[in-house]
Amino acid sequence: MIVPYHLITNPVAPPASDAAFLADLAWSFHQAFPPYRPTPLRRLDVLAQSLGVASLHVKDESPRFGLNAFKGLGGSFAMHHWVAQHDTPADAVFATASDGNHGRAVAWMARQLGMRAVVYLPAHTVPARIAAIQDQGARVELVAEGYDAAVRRAHEDAARNGWIVIQDTTLPGYQEVPRWIAAGYWTMARELESSLHLLPAAEVDLVVVHAGVGTWPAAMVEYYWHRYGGHRPRIVVIEPIEAACVLESVQAGHAVTASGSQRTIMAGLNCGRPSTIALDVLRNSVDAFVAIPDGWAEAAMRQLATPAGDDPAVIAGESGAAGLAGLLALGGDPALAPARAHLGIDSRTRILIWSTEGATDPIDWQRVVGRAVPS
Repeated sequence: MIVPYHLITNPVAPPASDAAFLADLAWSFHQAFPPYRPTPLRRLDVLAQSLGVASLHVKDESPRFGLNAFKGLGGSFAMHHWVAQHDTPADAVFATASDGNHGRAVAWMARQLGMRAVVYLPAHTVPARIAAIQDQGARVELVAEGYDAAVRRAHEDAARNGWIVIQDTTLPGYQEVPRWIAAGYWTMARELESSLHLLPAAEVDLVVVHAGVGTWPAAMVEYYWHRYGGHRPRIVVIEPIEAACVLESVQAGHAVTASGSQRTIMAGLNCGRPSTIALDVLRNSVDAFVAIPDGWAEAAMRQLATPAGDDPAVIAGESGAAGLAGLLALGGDPALAPARAHLGIDSRTRILIWSTEGATDPIDWQRVVGRAVPS
């Protein structure tokens, strides 16, 4: 299989925006939000040695708000910000579309606010992810045509019923809330400002992020350019080869629908079309885009769950493991040798990856890893 990639020779800063201002509001909100706790940073020295790099850290988002994924940071701030800015009735209903984690976050935050949520999911969503959303008191609607159709349904039904849409991707005329969600994600990076994200220079040379519609990696890219300017770490964006909407859109020069099957075990990244505001940030401001087959995600899940030596175990789901999956592919697929060289990966490279979810599909995690998810 040909592994597509796209390299940027001279990345430039993203377009000017109010991202840093919004992120300051989000940081202040999270600091005062009773359920908030920073998530752990784990060092994988034995794995780094086996990969031939100087160091490897993983930011483990599985404990975030008890939701098994990072999405609560964006959803909580966006919903808080909406309520703060609007005369929101006590019986308000929030609507969203999701592949699982974002929907669970919106359902959870609606419950925190004493309100209700309706979450639209692709019909092929696994039962565990559906149940996790319903456990937060939300109503779930399944959409046969997939994620992009679920986004359209959420907007259409919300307009008809007077609901509030909290969506992390843009549509024409709908850009404000996705920016609020992105601002909430900066908190993940700010939690590292006493360790890896020091000034004037970061204690990391390469950051590996992964993309669905692109909102989260765009937030991370804006953070690094804001904090470090041209001295930022190098950044690579990883996608599933069957849903590489960001990479293909960057190559096309405008947003396009991914040409793949949109069937990947990396369900949280299984998006057909990128968010346009995220694409505007990403297209010229990272060093490389790489799309990988599912096999690398499975290998990364196993590597994180069953580490060698004294490395700590990290329970990562299929999408959560995508960062390590991309790193394994860059080191193990000869077709990606030009991308590896472009990113300067060698024995001196200090790398940060993010595990953005835990085992949100316990049945598939057991299939891949070979044992049940630890309790």
